[in-house]
Amino acid sequence: MSRGRKLHLGCLLAALAAIGTLVLAAPSRAPAENNLLLNGDLSKGSGPQPDNWRTEAWINDPKAWHYDWTHPAEGGAGQLEVENLQPDDARWMESLSLSAGWYYASAEIRTDNVGANETGATISIMDDGIMSPDIRGTTGWQTVGLYMKVGADGADVDVALRVGGFGSLNKGRAFFRNAKLVKIEGPPAGATPTYDLAAIRNESQGGPVGSPITLVAAFAVLGAVAFYGWRMYGRQEPVPAARSNRAARRKSL
Repeated sequence: MSRGRKLHLGCLLAALAAIGTLVLAAPSRAPAENNLLLNGDLSKGSGPQPDNWRTEAWINDPKAWHYDWTHPAEGGAGQLEVENLQPDDARWMESLSLSAGWYYASAEIRTDNVGANETGATISIMDDGIMSPDIRGTTGWQTVGLYMKVGADGADVDVALRVGGFGSLNKGRAFFRNAKLVKIEGPPAGATPTYDLAAIRNESQGGPVGSPITLVAAFAVLGAVAFYGWRMYGRQEPVPAARSNRAARRKSL
């Protein structure tokens, strides 16, 4: 091999080595987590109200609760506050429409004097008893979450950052940040808590009691009673015109 070819090959190998070094040194980028909550980092809003979030409480009295939203003046992630001044179930909420599949909802929460005997601070799905492990007492920041399966028809849900629960009103103050709802392939083995939203909603709706045969028999009896009542009281024989005229003449005499 000529000296020129050796020099050219050496330069090429050196260039490839340099490119390989840069590739190995570059930080790896994992796929970005797709947070389905709008304004989940609580960075956007105006005045005291963060975008896409609203407040709600079981006891709808301003004397019972206090809400707040704080965020850096120069921008950046913020936090929400819920304080129950008396036993209540108060929350910040966001509504979403979800397609079928598994989801993981999570938030960072810290608490201040939240009662120990009732439901504490959680991230929850409203109206279906779906909630993360609750935090009570006075604590630093902790991350809690829940796994939820949505059925084939999808579902409309309300995600809540909450102090207290249905039938479990509580007092105290909690702060929430970095709220997330992400779609996942499925929960890890042994993960808790997990919920099947469609099954919970179907169970809460309930259904008729009794076997199909007894239900048919009941409807048949009701129909017979209704028909008999119509025959007895719903039909009146018309009074012949001649008889009606004779009765009128007798009264005039």
